[in-house]
Amino acid sequence: MNAIWSLTPTVLIGLFFWLVLRLIVRADRTERRVYQEIEDEERAKAGLPLRNQK
Repeated sequence: MNAIWSLTPTVLIGLFFWLVLRLIVRADRTERRVYQEIEDEERAKAGLPLRNQK
């Protein structure tokens, strides 16, 4: 029982760290996608060719 109480803080901090990193990566991915959509719209308005997708 003592081992469980010893590991609980480490596990909780690990889960919190994983959650924060996951949220940061998802936000970055979403921001890049939205930025690409905006850039494509602006390039289309200006009559320029669309950027190649990776």
